[in-house]
Amino acid sequence: MSTLFLAHTEADGTLAKAALEALAATVQFAAALGTPFSVGLIGDNPGPAADAIASCGATRFLTISGAAFAQARYASDAAAAEALCRAAAATVVTVPATSRWNRVLPGVAHRLGGRADTHVTGLAAAAGQPQVSRWFYRQRMEATFTRSTRPWLLALEGGIAPAWQGAAGCAHAEAVALTLPAPRTSVVGFQAPASDQQTIRPDADLLFVTGAGWTKKQADGQVKVGEAGTLILDFLRLSRSSLGSTKSLVDLGGEGQAILPFLSHLNQVGQTGSTPRHAKGLATCCHGEEPHTVGWRFIGERRAISLDANCGWARGKADILYVADAFAVMKKVNELLG
Repeated sequence: MSTLFLAHTEADGTLAKAALEALAATVQFAAALGTPFSVGLIGDNPGPAADAIASCGATRFLTISGAAFAQARYASDAAAAEALCRAAAATVVTVPATSRWNRVLPGVAHRLGGRADTHVTGLAAAAGQPQVSRWFYRQRMEATFTRSTRPWLLALEGGIAPAWQGAAGCAHAEAVALTLPAPRTSVVGFQAPASDQQTIRPDADLLFVTGAGWTKKQADGQVKVGEAGTLILDFLRLSRSSLGSTKSLVDLGGEGQAILPFLSHLNQVGQTGSTPRHAKGLATCCHGEEPHTVGWRFIGERRAISLDANCGWARGKADILYVADAFAVMKKVNELLG
């Protein structure tokens, strides 16, 4: 049995944190199996990235390089992944669960006659066979299972292992030849909001979660959506934290109620939203239904601000609860940060 770790380089030629975390998990996994593992990299020039992880213990470093692989494109990414898997003769393939890999992994598994599993949160070995863990039913149930089909392609969620750290060296990478047909699409550029307008920051230390209470009537009987939006955006700008929200607050717009205009379903935490893994979390004005707190469980240190001491979000889910008015608290916090 052999394992292959696949990754793509970023625009600056390095490996992202998610890739280094997946690499660390793969190193531990291969050690538990007692089998060698290889590394496969794609990108415009993946050689420096291979040298940066030269001491990870891989027996082979395989690369596919070229301008066609600098940007995400299904045709080129799938072809490169297939070629690397065949060159390594891998029976288990691990990749970081980036949007780029999640898009192509099922197709690559079909080309290789294997199976793919995404959202993997744990790797282990039992009786010399690989086992993986993942969540089901909106992350309410965790299962550990194995498959007999090979190759088995696994997309590893971020945060399941500390990012790999080690000395750089000379990886002696082997270039894998791949000739692509003429592409039918081309990448002409990127459009992205200014950095100070970005509210989703996966690498931020703090996740700031807004609840539906921000848009409800306050103690004086008034709805203060405008003031709420200013307080939240000021805090995000000053703290460089990431913004999350409950499903109810995101859905209020469809019910004709006042909403925070900068929120979208991309900010949603739990239920059909994301499962963040930030070091710290601060939940504010949350009404506490269980479906929303599901995505809250992997936060390292959890705090909440609510006027309701029995709030379901905070009770039993937060390490520290501040029974206070979130408007007043965040206004003072912004003053201190400023």
